[in-house]
Amino acid sequence: MKRVLMTTECTGGVWTYAMDLVSGLATVDVEVTLFVSGGPLSLERMVEAGHRPNLRLVRSELKLEWMDDPEADLAETNAILRDLEAEIRPDIVHVNGYANAAADFAAPVVSVAHSCIPTRWRAVNGAPSPFEWNEYRQRVKRGIQAADAVVAPTASHLAAVEAEYGAMRKAHVIHHGRSECLGVLPPKAPFALAAGRFWDEAKNLTRLRDAAPLVKYPIALVGELTREHVPTTALPSEGDGGVPTPRGLTTFGRIDAPALEHSALAASVFVAPARYEPFGLGVLEAARAKMALILGDIPTMRELWDGAASFVDPDDAPAIATAIDTLLDDPAACARAGEIARERAVEYSLSAMTRGYRDLYRTLLGAPVARDDLAPFAAPRH
Repeated sequence: MKRVLMTTECTGGVWTYAMDLVSGLATVDVEVTLFVSGGPLSLERMVEAGHRPNLRLVRSELKLEWMDDPEADLAETNAILRDLEAEIRPDIVHVNGYANAAADFAAPVVSVAHSCIPTRWRAVNGAPSPFEWNEYRQRVKRGIQAADAVVAPTASHLAAVEAEYGAMRKAHVIHHGRSECLGVLPPKAPFALAAGRFWDEAKNLTRLRDAAPLVKYPIALVGELTREHVPTTALPSEGDGGVPTPRGLTTFGRIDAPALEHSALAASVFVAPARYEPFGLGVLEAARAKMALILGDIPTMRELWDGAASFVDPDDAPAIATAIDTLLDDPAACARAGEIARERAVEYSLSAMTRGYRDLYRTLLGAPVARDDLAPFAAPRH
């Protein structure tokens, strides 16, 4: 069995991506040792990891590269990763981030550019990130330079990363992917769904607070309302039982309960007016659930969903409202838009993502790219 040493954050989209990729690598008999940092790992996620027989989990609460004063923690992480490499002798070290790629590994190193502060700052604020982030920029740049390959989930995000740190000859684009099976979907109902952190300027969900009074239909918002230690004013009303109010924006917090998840999947429309979204797993999930998509008109969303979604200026609340009403006023057209989104979502599959990383790993190891759909990525190790 081949071996990969991988890092991940303990929450968010990077965790979801890592769990999906671990599952995909299991189909090609790859064993993954996953080092987790960034904070405590919840019991829910430990159980999730435990369902993957090819996964060995190594937990820590050490700081990530974008956190305050992370240098000592990053050095400790590097030391732990080097010890793990000496122990398990992985074929590939797969860093979901940047700084730890510069830990001087013996195996080839893949650094995955899920996001970064300067590209996010520029997209949200239209200006370079302030000087407080200069040390972070240097950590990222060292990691990029040390990696044997840098992967981005979209070509548009890769271009943004290269604009900040310089062109990279060793760069690759591998789209994220989810499992092809979603289960039985509930009947669609005439409301719109949004998902994500309400306080996150990149997700731009506060714009729905302005659009909601102009919309004839309910809008349900699932996700965190407030950021820890950061006050948020003028929050939308909170719903009860997974049913949005007859009109306006209703919030439900994180969707952990299966009944609420089922209710959310009943939405006919998914709206994501993001200013910055390197890939957007939430959009992919909505498309897989046959929701018609209304997306912020930004390069990454155009790259992935052009021809399969409606696009709006992320900051134009009346345009967002009009797009929602237009779809929900015509149930047949809305259903067809959901079917089209689903057809596009099939392209972003777990098997396609696994194949992309399998082929990249093989290339870094000097092995020929396998012609079969999914096969082990290197010759037997002696």
